[in-house]
Amino acid sequence: MPYQPYNGCLARRRFFVDAVRGGVAELAGDAARHLTRVLRVEPGQRYEISDGHAAWLAEIAEARGPRVVFRVVEPVETAELAVRITLCAALIKFDRLEWMIEKTTELGVERIQPVEAARSEKGLLEASAKRAERWARIAREAAEQSRRLRAPEILPAVRLPACLAAGTGIGYRLEEDAAPPLVRMLAEAPEAGREVRLLVGPEGGWTEEEREAAARAGWLPASLGPRVLRAETAAIAAVAVVASAFASLQSVQ
Repeated sequence: MPYQPYNGCLARRRFFVDAVRGGVAELAGDAARHLTRVLRVEPGQRYEISDGHAAWLAEIAEARGPRVVFRVVEPVETAELAVRITLCAALIKFDRLEWMIEKTTELGVERIQPVEAARSEKGLLEASAKRAERWARIAREAAEQSRRLRAPEILPAVRLPACLAAGTGIGYRLEEDAAPPLVRMLAEAPEAGREVRLLVGPEGGWTEEEREAAARAGWLPASLGPRVLRAETAAIAAVAVVASAFASLQSVQ
């Protein structure tokens, strides 16, 4: 039986293009090769495309090697979260971090900031620069699969003090110890367009010095419940909680 999305209808694949001009868009490079060599697309087949601002149903006009040309058929509505979520995630082993990037992208995170915490494994900050292209590709593919308008931005990894001082909007630091439930803290009249920042620690948790620094920077401690979660599980759960809290304000573009 073919895969069916949970909403009960078969969704068309979506691909990101740089621009749509005069009702025409072009896809080149590896993404185009995937269509021509793996999917073996042919002229006349229809897919969805997005330029990061709007989405369309489009028909393939030409498909040869590293070049695919789409002709726009009609606009497609895309539901966008009414909240801008920035996930500040402590660096963990890269295979688990990449799974976190994929799943939080599907849930609608707008920006991901890898962070070196005191209890992060040594060497991950330096090694992260070599993974930037791979992480961006993972986010792009997950965003296409989940039919988003655009992929989230994957920021360069930084040390915790730089992360605490950056950004705007309300910030929540996930805490294993006693802290108010995140879902309850979000229930206080959410506003559309609001930015929410989530700070997720490493496997060993936060040091007291990090807790104090986060408090001074205005980050509020919040809990996901009594269970001790892996870092990637906590990040995914937190993004899902925030997205759900703002679901009633969701916009369609």
